[in-house]
Amino acid sequence: MKKITFILAFIVTALFTQAQIVNPTTWTFDSKQNGEEVELIFKASIEPGWHLYDTYLPEGGPIATAFIYEDSTLFAFAGEIQQNPKAEIHFDETFKMDVGYFSNQAVITQKIKLKSSGQVDIKGYVLFMSCDDESCTPPEEVEFSFQFNEGAIVESVVNEPAKTDSDFGSAPASGSSQTLWLFILISALAGFAAILTPCVFPMIPMTVSFFMQGSENRGKSIRNGIFFGFSIVLIFTLLGALFSFGIFGPNVGSILSTHWIPNLLFFILFLIFAVSFFGAFEIVLPSSLVNKTDAKADKGGLVGAFFIALTTVIVSFSCTGPFIGALIIEAVQDGGMRPLIGMFFFGLAFATPFTLLAIFPSALNKLPKSGGWLNAIKVVFAFVLLAFGLKFLSNIDQVYGLGILGREIYLAIWIVVFSLLGMYFLGKIKFSHDSDLPFVGIGRLFLSIATFTFVVYLFTGLLGNPLKSISALIPPPSVNHTFVSANATGVVQDSPAELCGPAKFADKLHLPHGLSGYFEYEQGISCAKDQNKPAFVVFKGHACSNCKKMENTVWDDPEVLRILSEKYVVIGLYTDDRTSLSEEDWITSELDGKIKKTMGKKNLDLLISKYETNSIPFHVVIEADGTERKLGVTFEKDEFKSFLEKNL
Repeated sequence: MKKITFILAFIVTALFTQAQIVNPTTWTFDSKQNGEEVELIFKASIEPGWHLYDTYLPEGGPIATAFIYEDSTLFAFAGEIQQNPKAEIHFDETFKMDVGYFSNQAVITQKIKLKSSGQVDIKGYVLFMSCDDESCTPPEEVEFSFQFNEGAIVESVVNEPAKTDSDFGSAPASGSSQTLWLFILISALAGFAAILTPCVFPMIPMTVSFFMQGSENRGKSIRNGIFFGFSIVLIFTLLGALFSFGIFGPNVGSILSTHWIPNLLFFILFLIFAVSFFGAFEIVLPSSLVNKTDAKADKGGLVGAFFIALTTVIVSFSCTGPFIGALIIEAVQDGGMRPLIGMFFFGLAFATPFTLLAIFPSALNKLPKSGGWLNAIKVVFAFVLLAFGLKFLSNIDQVYGLGILGREIYLAIWIVVFSLLGMYFLGKIKFSHDSDLPFVGIGRLFLSIATFTFVVYLFTGLLGNPLKSISALIPPPSVNHTFVSANATGVVQDSPAELCGPAKFADKLHLPHGLSGYFEYEQGISCAKDQNKPAFVVFKGHACSNCKKMENTVWDDPEVLRILSEKYVVIGLYTDDRTSLSEEDWITSELDGKIKKTMGKKNLDLLISKYETNSIPFHVVIEADGTERKLGVTFEKDEFKSFLEKNL
């Protein structure tokens, strides 16, 4: 609750107020070098009345000041961070704990040891927050850059070359931008779809009636209606902010998408919602919670508008829950600001009809009346929830290597579910709350045609069709022996390149399209050196939708397959696999000091510590001289192919 208040405070501040001091903390950077020993000096000047949080803070506290390096392989840390003056310890009323912070100024020094006598460029950014007694600025980033041994011969072993269009590092790829826009569209459509559920649509007249009280003051009614809509958006956005700002920890996406407990719980919740939507029972939140917010809504004015918005959100949760849950689960897998962005656009779409009708209540007469059509929509949602809830069981099956819910069984269940949905559209199936259907309308007819077409498409998957358009939603083929590529002479080959030796874990893990490769970093890099080839490392996950989509829509290009098979040693590193490692393969993390005993934890630790990201898929090409180039997610074949070719 403390962090919810905190997040609310700075979001409201950012949206509604123009602080007199836009940047209360300014940074300057300096350095001292003595041979290979270097001091990086970070100086912060802080405006009076403001403070900068310490670099070390207790668990559950505010966001600490952090120094993020673009490429930490260029140097080794030589000791702990030094502070001058030391951070002051004060009791923070917001977090109810002692926290350290700097006032007026701070000089923070980090000693490092360069790994090269050649020219070294160290770049990165400072992540920090500034607060006074009343408000805080949102987390800010200020870039820094140091250059050492200027004029020396650059050593490609440790120095990363200038970035090209294909060298993304931590920057998003164009495919990622396209995916973000698609995610925003899906979030908005989910918000609009939630309005059509039986526990939301009937609330529209009741909600609008609140704003019709005192409607003689038109200006006041418009103000209250707009604030009501903003309050709905804010409530949903705050929910997304809890995930975006690390309230639940940096690896919440990995936990939600891979651990068996949350996946099993989500499957059960989706199943319960589906059974409820079929009409078996009604999901109702505690009346005490609804009554408390409803009572405050009677106050009127802006306070009343906020609490009627809160009441709307709470009451509608029994229908919006599946939409919100699915969006957040999808968003946290990609991390960053996606949960906040997704919930913002969901809330915006959800609030827009309420707000417009609150401002123009006369339009209410043009809306269709509640009736059997609403229940029909609810039943359709039930079928969809039943189908998509299966994905959580599939995550468990793939991550833990159970081999129970394979692709064929999964597709068979979907074929049955969507066949029943098509029959429902035709009126061949009727539930207890359904109205009589004397004839099939044009709308239902076309919906049934679309559904049965999808069923036929699913059936082709049982016959070997890769089903590219939905590959992110279904399990991959158990083993794909369809490797086909054309070599430079035009001769078709149907077998991948030979490896240096048997790959570890090849009995349970496979690369897509019949490619041969490795599933352990050290073994793959060793083979690449032996064959004098660059290594193509892909960090991926069993439960990663974008990974599956890239492999089925980008990697499937014959030329891409030829390049990967002939020119590279491919290394697939699963960050969510639960396979236990032998004791000699355990590592102790430099990030948290914990021993990593499973394949997934070891690979995820490598991804975070070496490349400072936990977003997958993440691709790295490591050349024979040690030069590394990176690429994030992209669904553009030409872009991916260009990345592979440039690194040859």
